[in-house]
Amino acid sequence: MPTDPYDLVEKAIDEGQKLEADYIEARLVSTNANTSILKNGVPELGGIIRSKGIGIRVLKDGGVGFASFNEMTKDEMNIAVAFATKMAEASGKRREKKILFSEEDIHEAKFQAIGKSGKRPLEVNPEEKINRLMDIDKLLAELKTDAIIPFRFFQMNDQTIEKYILTNEGAKIESEIDLIQLFGIIVAVNPTTGSKEQLMVQKGKAGGFESLDYWNIEDYLVKEATTLGKIVTESKEAPTGTIDYVVGPNVIGIMCHENTGHPSEADRILGREGAQAGESYLNEEMIGEKIGSEHVTIIDDPTLEGSYGYYLYDDEGVKASPRYLHRKGVFDEMLHNRESAAFMGTNSTAAARAIGFNREPIPRMANTYLEPGNFEFDELIEDVKLGVLMHNFTEWNIDDRRYQSKYVGLEAYLIENGEVKHLVRRPVVETTTPKLWGSVDAVAKKDLLEFDAATCGKGDPMQGAPVYHGGSFMRIRNVEVR
Repeated sequence: MPTDPYDLVEKAIDEGQKLEADYIEARLVSTNANTSILKNGVPELGGIIRSKGIGIRVLKDGGVGFASFNEMTKDEMNIAVAFATKMAEASGKRREKKILFSEEDIHEAKFQAIGKSGKRPLEVNPEEKINRLMDIDKLLAELKTDAIIPFRFFQMNDQTIEKYILTNEGAKIESEIDLIQLFGIIVAVNPTTGSKEQLMVQKGKAGGFESLDYWNIEDYLVKEATTLGKIVTESKEAPTGTIDYVVGPNVIGIMCHENTGHPSEADRILGREGAQAGESYLNEEMIGEKIGSEHVTIIDDPTLEGSYGYYLYDDEGVKASPRYLHRKGVFDEMLHNRESAAFMGTNSTAAARAIGFNREPIPRMANTYLEPGNFEFDELIEDVKLGVLMHNFTEWNIDDRRYQSKYVGLEAYLIENGEVKHLVRRPVVETTTPKLWGSVDAVAKKDLLEFDAATCGKGDPMQGAPVYHGGSFMRIRNVEVR
């Protein structure tokens, strides 16, 4: 017979203690998610996810075990706790270096980030969501440009996630978060030459349906689609040789995420992601080593209000705060959960995130960005003799160690003798991570700070985590372009 899920969480802790677990964590997660899809003005099959379950993680005898269940009965709970405990015992026996969890402050707390009344995801009629997408699509379909826009795709994802986390150490964390995301792809084609470009849009926020108005989404997409049409009809060849770049928030964000966020994940540095997503050019001994210029401070901050990666306590109950991955060019902090922190003799940085009740918490980014500097936008441009202003990117590549990387511009303009000129086609930034950050000599002020949303993939089974990344504009000197 079904039992109250909150009661099962508490009983799971009691059961783990009876089995002499060194540590046991029970995490109840309830997810209500909806997807609305529109392709070229035609609604397509969307999706609905309703899930509720409990994840059990046990540390015993130097090993860790994990199990989960979604049938809310005492028998299922007992089976999961026993299974996780036996897994931990078996794992511990085979390990030369025993797993430990770092000592952390214990918290009891509640937090939430929810949409406005009447605008929360479950309060908005599905018809209203698809109609909003159809209104957006109509604007683009009727847009007058010299290009053809033959393909328009929009997907709106919204969800409400409720969590209740208990540990035998006394941690008790309750949270409720609404998330909304708009993903879009727009393709523009030059009718004369056949050349084409694709714009990918990804906006996300902790909040409800009101976020579409916060973004001024219709005006934003009309502006972006108009520019995309100009890119395929007006852009000229990009300069080559050794030039300077001024790059915008969209480009900075992906650089911060890929070139700094991923290589700063402690499990990656320890080699535990090697077979899945790669390793890291960074290592433990490099803490305190200079990676970039004094203008480069890269922060990962889960506590940014309204952000797509928002949380105040991680999935191990550790209180979150800004993590300074690079501080004035120096490798300063890693993204740790309690296991990796103990392995390296330090403290967790509250980076443990699990996407769903049936996934284990692993070190993850949240909201990664370049800290704004003191420069006006015009100051970044005025002493560039030959360069490119790159507002956003169309593709990127990076190696498994996050060392060699390449970013290709979409909306980009020639800079000549301190003036922004015409559009240029697909300019390229191709460099190593230390050279990239070491070549930054100016960063714009906070009023130009912007974020894009993304879904960051990691783990096996895969965990797609909601994240932000961004920055204000920055200048990179002496980039070699072939």
